[in-house]
Amino acid sequence: MSSTGHPERELQASAQRDGTSVRAPLVIGLTGGIGSGKSEVTRAFAVRGIEFVDADRAAHAVSAGGTAGFDAVVSEFGAEAAGDDGELDRAWLRRRVFADAIARARLEGILHPLIHDYMVNAMAQWRGAYGLLCVPLLLERGGLLARVARVLVVDCPEDEQVRRVVERSGLKAEDVRAVMATQMTRAARLARADDIIDNIGAKADIAPQVARLDALYREIAARQRTGAPAGA
Repeated sequence: MSSTGHPERELQASAQRDGTSVRAPLVIGLTGGIGSGKSEVTRAFAVRGIEFVDADRAAHAVSAGGTAGFDAVVSEFGAEAAGDDGELDRAWLRRRVFADAIARARLEGILHPLIHDYMVNAMAQWRGAYGLLCVPLLLERGGLLARVARVLVVDCPEDEQVRRVVERSGLKAEDVRAVMATQMTRAARLARADDIIDNIGAKADIAPQVARLDALYREIAARQRTGAPAGA
């Protein structure tokens, strides 16, 4: 479903292509709590040909073995941060920083600037009417929020979030809730949404909602390109 309780935020950036100033694609910020189904929604948009950049994938890319990010993390946290396969031992890192705010800040200080630059560079390659910026902590961190024209929240009840994550990861329910406690509350997230996808039901229920939003975003992007006022 679509929520229109917030004023439309127009994307400010413009791009220079072939010597002509044109509007950059509309940026839709996709977010939601752990286990809400963000990946399924992103795939549904991708099936429709929509470009996207995902923060989790970006984090892996900038810290893969052989990258400057990998070297910086190992230098900061020691050889234990590296696995036998030449990649970061991400499970070890999660355990190391989860209950240690100082360690977590050190890790974020290394990776977040790299992730930010990776995502901005990826967005610069978009050529469609709009694209998705998929960031789990988009509203909490705010670093990329200024680039977003609309916030799309993928939503489901908190008990369902816990059930899904336990089922897919084997984590204990209390561990999942501990992660959720570090995120914005469901109510606060929904209050910040321009648009909402209700993901409590079956996977088949996602596609019709995505189809409606795809039409809306293409309409907004077209208005942005022509400079037509909202509602025209």
